Amino acid sequence: MMTDIEIAQSTQMLPIAAVADKLGVNEEQMELYGRYKAKLDITAMRDMPRKGKLILVTAINPTPAGEGKTTTSVGLADALSKLGKKACLALREPSLGPVFGIKGGAAGGGWAQVVPMEDINLHFTGDFHAIGAANNLLAAMLDNHIQQGNELGIDVKRITWKRCVDMNDRQLRNIINGLGGRMQGVPREDGFDITVASEIMAVLCLASDLMDLKERLGRMVVGYTFEDKPVLARDLKAEGAMAALLKDAIKPNLVQTLEHTPALVHGGPFANIAHGCNSVSATDTALKLADYVVTEAGFGADLGAEKFLDIKCRAAGLTPDAVVIVATVRALKYNGGVAKADLGVENLAALEKGLPNLLKHVENITKVFGLPAVVAINRFVQDTDAELALIREKCAAYGVNVALSEVWGKGGEGGLDLGREVLRIIDEEKSNFTFSYGLEQGLKEKITAIATKIYGADAVDFSAAASKEIARLEGLGYGNLPVCMAKTQYSLSDDPTKLGAPKGFTITVNKVKVSAGAGFVVALTGEIMTMPGLPKVPSAEKIDVDANGKITGLF
Repeated sequence: MMTDIEIAQSTQMLPIAAVADKLGVNEEQMELYGRYKAKLDITAMRDMPRKGKLILVTAINPTPAGEGKTTTSVGLADALSKLGKKACLALREPSLGPVFGIKGGAAGGGWAQVVPMEDINLHFTGDFHAIGAANNLLAAMLDNHIQQGNELGIDVKRITWKRCVDMNDRQLRNIINGLGGRMQGVPREDGFDITVASEIMAVLCLASDLMDLKERLGRMVVGYTFEDKPVLARDLKAEGAMAALLKDAIKPNLVQTLEHTPALVHGGPFANIAHGCNSVSATDTALKLADYVVTEAGFGADLGAEKFLDIKCRAAGLTPDAVVIVATVRALKYNGGVAKADLGVENLAALEKGLPNLLKHVENITKVFGLPAVVAINRFVQDTDAELALIREKCAAYGVNVALSEVWGKGGEGGLDLGREVLRIIDEEKSNFTFSYGLEQGLKEKITAIATKIYGADAVDFSAAASKEIARLEGLGYGNLPVCMAKTQYSLSDDPTKLGAPKGFTITVNKVKVSAGAGFVVALTGEIMTMPGLPKVPSAEKIDVDANGKITGLF
């Protein structure tokens, strides 16, 4: 059996100009990055109307058994193309942290991938490097301002801006810098976030164009003065230089699937510590160029989909026409208490015990947000007819059909049933889209609404520090912003060991911070971290390159 990278390297890509032609994009509207990658000029498409139907792909909470959300997204887009529809993908770019860590890449899998997968999973077009450079330029200008006399009166103990690097490096979570004498800077505590958790990543993904990007960069809060006033990036006169570094990064990247369906792969915030969606500019561009756009939100529907709907849709004026909720029989049995080694054996009792996780996500999408949905079962050969029948029976109680997806092994052909069901619900089922909270609610009320409606919590416990910060942020005028929850992806609760659909739990908010440029307030729950670490055996140990530049070991 071929690996993902072997499959990707065995297929012949079309020149990117031929892929662009499928969307009606000419060479003057794009910038080539070699033969198989290009950036699109969104200014040339600014006045075009949106015409496409938007399909959001989300999933149950991730497990070691895997769900295949990106693979399903790619295969669905290919299936829609096979059904004669003008389809386009809109996905996130992978972070080097997971690529070299434990999760691997994010270009799909099997015969449902976006290519060139090696480029996409590694440096791609340099977007993440530009974001890291802009982030660290602001950090350097901040510390230089303090070194040069601190005219703004910045309290070095209340600096909130961190440096970043796109790597899992726990050693950099907490550091002391500025050592070595008076001319080496002001000694202070500092730390690094992973680039995908940087506010600049969120800003780039939520900005509509370059000028909106620059304005958002300027209003980012980097710290506070001794008089308790927020210090903004524009106070340091940093937004112009940062925007200059990002002028190309904001342009969506055009690539293709193995079956040559166009794919806009752009931006990559994590969904457990950021808002977890690809860029507004890519989604907007895809909706202008294609009739059906398949996009994906990170991790489970409690994280990525909630943020897609409550944050991104608000910011960009989007309304999904259909939602696909991906699950596997294996993952549901894992939620029901089956060990990973035993997941290939039929176990209806464990499946029924694990099904509430899927059903809670179905309920959230259809009842809380009012959107038509289909459950996509990413099928494994060990799945039995009895197991699949049980899932269909339970989902039918919510008025949601189940479609089997076999795109990993068959590409678009294996997603035709799913594609037909998606087209059916778009044509036949009415969307009553609504948000899970109102912007007029206070920050505590918004957090509580997400925790109780989406997670199923009984209540929220706010630490004294979080309560104090919420009161201060509301006093500064940030209370009308949406909320971005930072929470473990492995559970509907903030405890990663609570699988299924736990009951009788409380969400603990330990810390709150404002991302004023992105336009939301972040609530950190449980023991969530903004800089991951590498596992005992990182994936980087398996990645190699030969004398001809051929890469192996990526997955």
